[in-house]
This record gives sequence, C-alpha cells and structure tokens, in this order.
Amino acid sequence: MKTKKIPVNQAVPGMIVAENVYTFSNQLIISEGTKLSDKIITRLKFYSIHQVIVQLQDEMALNSPVNPVNSNLYLGKMRSTEEFEDFSSTVLSTVGRFHNAMDDIANNNGKIDTDSLYRDIKKIMARGRNNLHIFDMLHCMRDYDDMSYIHSINVAIMCHMFGVWLNFGPRDLETLTLCGLLHDIGKLVIPSEILTKKETLTQEEYDLLKSHATRGYKILEQHDINIHIKMTAMMHHERCDGSGYPMGLTSAQIDRFAKIVMIADVYDAMTSSRSYRNPLCPFEVISLFESEGLTKYDPKYIMTLFDHISQLYLNSSVRLSDGRVGQVVFMNRNTLSRPVIQCGEEFVDLIKFSNLYISEIL
Repeated sequence: MKTKKIPVNQAVPGMIVAENVYTFSNQLIISEGTKLSDKIITRLKFYSIHQVIVQLQDEMALNSPVNPVNSNLYLGKMRSTEEFEDFSSTVLSTVGRFHNAMDDIANNNGKIDTDSLYRDIKKIMARGRNNLHIFDMLHCMRDYDDMSYIHSINVAIMCHMFGVWLNFGPRDLETLTLCGLLHDIGKLVIPSEILTKKETLTQEEYDLLKSHATRGYKILEQHDINIHIKMTAMMHHERCDGSGYPMGLTSAQIDRFAKIVMIADVYDAMTSSRSYRNPLCPFEVISLFESEGLTKYDPKYIMTLFDHISQLYLNSSVRLSDGRVGQVVFMNRNTLSRPVIQCGEEFVDLIKFSNLYISEIL
C-alpha cells in the first residue's frame, strides 16, 4: 500500500489515514485506517496537526491545490465602513502601545501599568454598538496574522464580554480582562521562528513553546498585580480533565479566571489566521467545543459561551459546504454547530444532513 504525507489543508473527506495521529502530549486523536470526514479534519486543525499520512488512492486528489478562503461581500462591506475604520485604527494603535509596553516588561523589567492597559481595552469596546457588532468587527480582522499582540487583545475583549455575561462586578471585570490581555506574555521570550514555523515542530521546539506558560508566570511574578493575572499566565493551557500543561492540573486546581481565558484563547486562536493554516469557521470551533468542551472546560463557562454564541450568530448569512448560501434562522439548542439554514425557499436542518456543514460566515 502506497502512502503519502500531505498538509492537513489538502486533506479531503474520504481519504484514509495510514498511521495513527498523536498530539505532542502523546494523546491518540486519529487511529490508523480512519476515513477522514469534515469533522475529523477540523479536529486535526484544532490540535495544530500540520501533516497527516494517508493511503495513496487518487493521485489527482492528493496533488490538488488548496482552495483559498473565499472573500465575501459582507466582510468587504463592513471593512469599508467608517465604523470599522475607526475600530481597526483603535485596535492597531492599541497594538502598537501594547507591543512597546510588553517588550519593556519582558526584556527590561518595566512596570506594568494595568490602569492604562485596561483603559485601552475599554476604548476598543466603546467603538462597537454592542457585543454582536464587536464580534463582527473582530471577525473582519481575523486574517491579521499576529500570534502575540492582536491575539492577546482579542482574548481580552472576549474575556470582557464573558465578564459582562457572568455579571461580574467592576473589579473582577477589570481583572478578567487583564488576565486575557497578559495571558501569553511568556511568548515574548520564545524565538519568533518557533512561533511562526509552518512545519511540524520538533519535540524540543514544542517543549520550548510550551514553556511560555511558566515563563509568563516568572515575568509577572515580581510585579504588584492581581494574583489571578499571574496564575492565568501559567494555567491557561491547563484543562479540567487533566490533559493540559504545564502541570496537568484538574478542574478544582485551576484558577477560575484561567478557566475563562482558556476558552477565549482557543476560540480566538482557531478562528484567526495562522502561518500554517487559514482561519476556521466559528461553527467548526463550536462543533469541537460541543464534542470536548464539557470535559476539558468548566461546564459553567462553556455553557455561557454556548448561550451567547447562539444569539450572536442567529440571522447570520453563511455558506454551506456544498456551496449554497443561506441564513441561520434557528439554532438547535443541543447542537449549536448544526443550525437550521434557510436557502431561498428551502429550510435545511443540518442535524439531518451529516455530510453537510457551515464552511464560512458571510
């Protein structure tokens, strides 16, 4: 049997996996002989698996080019509005100040001015009419490939939304927002060639990348800031079932603010562009949260996300995997990733069509 190693971006449903696929933590995620489906391909992307070995069946299919992400009218229209120009300008100017402040902290032990950092995030929040509008504008910036700064600002914005959804008081709301903003500070001392590498990392490189959690804690340890911010820097890659790192903690041992940041971190990372892949559709990420979320994440917080995501994407225009365009008219409460789509006069309940999914929000 002939096999071939291909980029995950070239994988298509129906291909057969020729070897077991493991995460860097040695967790088996796909078994040899598994037939790829859209959900399994998304799972590979979710775990940042860059390549997979498949049985060589159709040379033309394996050599077919990767389809580029389709541009769409909605994002184009939004990007041309004065509101988005104001929003993106505010975000990018904040990125510049945040970049300088973080470099000073990481390399020169500069002071952390939490008041100034929080004011900047609130300025961005003030540029949106509501959470849905802010989500829309963040979605328009998803193809900015910035692993450290824009990502941290996006996570801070999502954490602020979480705090509002959870009815946090002013002090906890500020703390949670800053937890999101500073969670990845340890990446500033990781070589950029590792952060942006397109090929699969070696075990040594992956171990160095994972060290950003403890390095972030050490950077923040000596600063006079809230202890939750320090704990989040170290714990945002822990998981409630003990499968995370650096310490393999379980739910009761993980800081409550870190439990929220880890959800926002994953959601933003997977729906944003990276050097090794295009951004995933939010419905793909929701599908993975639905299948793994209640074990890996605190049910209280993952259900909070589900409750509000259902409101955010209702009435959105979407493209289905078969190319049809329609509107989300009903969110299936128990399976948010598979809503009912109106395509012209037809209503398509995705729960009834396992081979059909939402490929893009328009």
